[in-house]
Amino acid sequence: MTDDPVVTVSGMLCDAGLWDDVRPALGQAVVDVVPTGPSIGDMAEEVLASTDRPFVLIGLSLGAIVGFEVLRRAPERVRAFAAMSTNAGAPTPAQLDGWARLDARTVDGEFTALVHDTVLPTMFASPEPPAEHARRFTDMAARVGPRVLRRQLAAQATRTDAVPRLADVTVPTLVLGGTADALCPPAFHTTIADAVPGAELHLLPGAGHLLPVERPAEVADHLTDWLTRCRTAKGSPHPCPRS
Repeated sequence: MTDDPVVTVSGMLCDAGLWDDVRPALGQAVVDVVPTGPSIGDMAEEVLASTDRPFVLIGLSLGAIVGFEVLRRAPERVRAFAAMSTNAGAPTPAQLDGWARLDARTVDGEFTALVHDTVLPTMFASPEPPAEHARRFTDMAARVGPRVLRRQLAAQATRTDAVPRLADVTVPTLVLGGTADALCPPAFHTTIADAVPGAELHLLPGAGHLLPVERPAEVADHLTDWLTRCRTAKGSPHPCPRS
C-alpha cells in the first residue's frame, strides 16, 4: 500500500481546500475529487475514474457516502478507507425537505445567503465559529458555487441505506467523528464502526463537522498513525494492528 495514491473526496460545498492542513500527513500522491455527479452512483464513478491504480480512499460527509458506494461497486480498487463526519443511512424525510428548501433558495438567487445563514452554523462545533474557520468554509463554498450545490443536493436524495452492506467491507477502515457534530452525531459513527468488521473508531471531543479544518492536528495524527500501521502490515492477515 506504500505506493498507492490517496484519493480524498470532499463534502458538500467543499473542495480540495478542505484537506490543506492535513495533506502533508498523507505522505504520498494525493488525488482530490470534488463530487459533482447527479447521483451517488455517478459520484462513485468520478472517484473510480480519478486514478487507474488501487488507492486509499478518504472521504468526509458526502465524500464518505460516495465512498460507501465505491466500496460496493469496486471493492478491489480500494486498499483502505477512512470515513469522517458522515452517515451511512438513507435520507430521512426531514433531510429531503431541507435539501429541497436549499435547492429552492439557490434557484431564487439566495446561494450566498444560505451558505452564511443556514449551512455555516452547522459546520463547526459552535454556530458562530472562529472567523478563520468561517472564512475557510465560505471561500470553499464560493468556489464550488450554486450549480454544483444543486447537483450535490440532487445526489444526496439518491442515497440508499448503506449500513446492511458494511459487513461486506474487508479493507482496513478508520472512522472519525466529532462529539459536537450537529449534522452527523457520534451515534452515526458508532453505527458504521460496529457494522464494518475490524473498523477503528475515534470520536474527537468537542469537535464539529469539518474536522480537517477545525481539528487538523488531531486528524493528521490519526491518519498518519493509521496509514503507517496499514503500510507496515501490508500482507498481514491482521491489517492496521494497533501499536
